[in-house]
Amino acid sequence: MSSSRSWHEGKFHFEYFGPLSSDAVYPLTTDHSRWPLSEVQAFSIDDASTTEIDDAFSVSEQDADHWRVGIHIAAPGLGFAVDSELDQVARQRLSTVYMPGDKIPMLPDSVIRAHTLEEGRANPALSLKLTVRKSDFEVVARASCIERVTVVRNLRIHDLETQFDPEAVTGPHPFHAQLRVLWQLAQRLAVLRGVKERPVQHYLDFNFVVEGDRVAITQRPRGSPLDTLVAELMIEVNAVWGKLLADADVPGLFRTQVSGKTSLSVKPAPHQGLGVAQYAWSSSPLRRYVDLINQWQLISLLSGEVPVFVQQDDTLSGIARQFELAYDVYNEFQRSMERYWSLRWLQQENIEEREALMLREGLARLAGLPLVVKVHGAAEALPGTNVRVSVERINLWDMTLVCHLKAILEPLVGISET
Repeated sequence: MSSSRSWHEGKFHFEYFGPLSSDAVYPLTTDHSRWPLSEVQAFSIDDASTTEIDDAFSVSEQDADHWRVGIHIAAPGLGFAVDSELDQVARQRLSTVYMPGDKIPMLPDSVIRAHTLEEGRANPALSLKLTVRKSDFEVVARASCIERVTVVRNLRIHDLETQFDPEAVTGPHPFHAQLRVLWQLAQRLAVLRGVKERPVQHYLDFNFVVEGDRVAITQRPRGSPLDTLVAELMIEVNAVWGKLLADADVPGLFRTQVSGKTSLSVKPAPHQGLGVAQYAWSSSPLRRYVDLINQWQLISLLSGEVPVFVQQDDTLSGIARQFELAYDVYNEFQRSMERYWSLRWLQQENIEEREALMLREGLARLAGLPLVVKVHGAAEALPGTNVRVSVERINLWDMTLVCHLKAILEPLVGISET
């Protein structure tokens, strides 16, 4: 390998993935004219780098007293079937793998391009339509269907955040009115889940932009109005479609949390952390195999066909076990590559000293980075203390560095970088 980056990424790819030729041609259903074309004008909200656009939204006036809100999910499940060659590719990968500067997609690029909710065209989708009372944003009716949805804009979060103020009745962004309706609906949905009764947690997300051998790392507070808007609508669609499967006694893959333990189950059960009676991952079928499985089940149910997977079929249990193992490995790889690029940044910027937040047992998180290090000589520094440490002997091959305590500063009070 020519570089430490190539070695780390190549080792992971060799251990967990086979080659996926960009030239391979897979049979794919592209004629979706049997599904009705919706009249709505939908839009998506994603990061600038997102190409697998799984979800979009629409807002229209149903009558003088109600909004019609649409949550539209990409439908690769209409393009290929279980046990097809493409299904075997997706089942082997189980999820898209993310890392700074790159990703390994679950599906081939040609399949993603055919089903991503791209602006300027009508896309096949599974839609959840909510009838929302204008006076208090209560959802008074829900309906699900398969249709084609025209996406008029792929909105990007970094552009929206500077232009959208949810408290303002009007705003400069052309989708301000629709976004404000979605924001008010999201607030109502959060209240119904009991979220408003819980302590507010403040976290930071780290964004890596890799260009060649250089990296830029920025921080973004999690929990902005746009984050809340998207998160609440995704929870809504996953909870409603989980209930749809459960009520019809159609097996699926449900994300459950009971007594603090989270797992995948073929039986519906509460997700106590989210405050919902059942939760079936369904909103990311381009990126997560569990969602694709649930989409096939929903397509069968909505089109009046026999479900692909039936009760007493052990296949789903096996997929759940494989997915959970793979998901843990993929997330650990993403964290390790974030560590790698944090070390690269320290080298790139010639950092010799850095402030850090003491955690426990001599560990500290370097300021502005998702990087936890052992600090030599910091035994007396209490957790929550802000310190200055040296940065020495960075090794990109085993992802290590040496840090010594230089000074104990004032206790740090602020946003938790978790």
